[in-house]
Amino acid sequence: MSKSPETADVVIIGGGVVGASVAYHLAERGAGDVLVLEREPEQGRGSTGRATGGVRAQFSTAINIRMSLYSIRFFADFRAATGHDCGYLPVGYLFLAADAAQLGALRSARERQRAEGLTNVELLDAAEVARRLPFVRADDIAGASFCQTDGLIDPLAVMRGFTARSVERGARVWRGAEVTGIDVEGGRVARVRTTRGDVATRSVVNAAGAWGALVARLAGVDIPVAPLRRQIVCVRPARPLPTGTPLVIDLSDGFHFRAVVRDGDWRPEVLLAWPDPSEREGFSTELDATFADKVLRRAAARAPGFAGAAFVPELSRAGLYEMTPDRHAIICETREPRGLFLANGFSGHGVMHSPATGRAVSDLILDGRTDAFDLAPLHLDRFAAGRLIEETSLL
Repeated sequence: MSKSPETADVVIIGGGVVGASVAYHLAERGAGDVLVLEREPEQGRGSTGRATGGVRAQFSTAINIRMSLYSIRFFADFRAATGHDCGYLPVGYLFLAADAAQLGALRSARERQRAEGLTNVELLDAAEVARRLPFVRADDIAGASFCQTDGLIDPLAVMRGFTARSVERGARVWRGAEVTGIDVEGGRVARVRTTRGDVATRSVVNAAGAWGALVARLAGVDIPVAPLRRQIVCVRPARPLPTGTPLVIDLSDGFHFRAVVRDGDWRPEVLLAWPDPSEREGFSTELDATFADKVLRRAAARAPGFAGAAFVPELSRAGLYEMTPDRHAIICETREPRGLFLANGFSGHGVMHSPATGRAVSDLILDGRTDAFDLAPLHLDRFAAGRLIEETSLL
């Protein structure tokens, strides 16, 4: 007697934080049989486990602000929603403006933020920055913006919380299951082929992160998503950052830093990051031996106390951003084939926008639309139509 083929109502390709959030939101709505496919032996080995762990609503486009507001509220109530802790710490983000033009951009962004419901962003002068963060050099800046409800989370804890709750509600996770094909029949997805066997389904979610374009191509769809390495260097300065130090971003070159916090304990280590303009697209996640020197020079210039900080290799890492041409996500159902849902191209904001993405994609699958956000700006069609989105508050 032959074995019946595997079936699922929804197959999610990618078990990182975005895929886990989609599974959670579907399971919470009783969506039926939801199957998450993770190619690694355990979840979180991709971009989720290598993320910086910052969350912010200080963006300049309506869709990013709205997704952040939804997600930050979700993180604040994460334990109530999932039964697990996500480590949300509202320490704030501080954007340092190098000149009047950058300060003007922050001021304009604040007006947009207020229009979208984010009302607690402060504009600070250099003197106020120096008063709040005396270890940061502020004599060469024009001012700053600060939002207290921005802050930090633990990306792996978010992913695990979403996964555990979805499994409790009936979702399944196949680990060590690499997707090798997506069959289309009659203009609709019909089957996902994996190294653990085939699964018949009419709804597939592409949540494959930096590998999203490769997965989409299996269904005959081209999406403009490319992998780009982002490196994080961990150091231990002579004096640890004060408890409550915000994530600080220097807009002159994108350098940023944050404290290492574990289970609410402020550690003596600091994470340093910088979007090196010499990076080229590719899947390498090796830490460049020369990068530490580059980022440490920038760190010491902005916060002199970082000079001579000890390098901590075991906490340093490199991960992959999934970049789109306008650095905004692609969230939609494809027009051909039907039943393929894209949750790709977050350009470094996948972890922070995972709750909003899970809500949006689950609504698209179950209702054909969502009332939570206007997803029209994030449709794949915008690239062919030349309707790219401009965001000025990017890292």
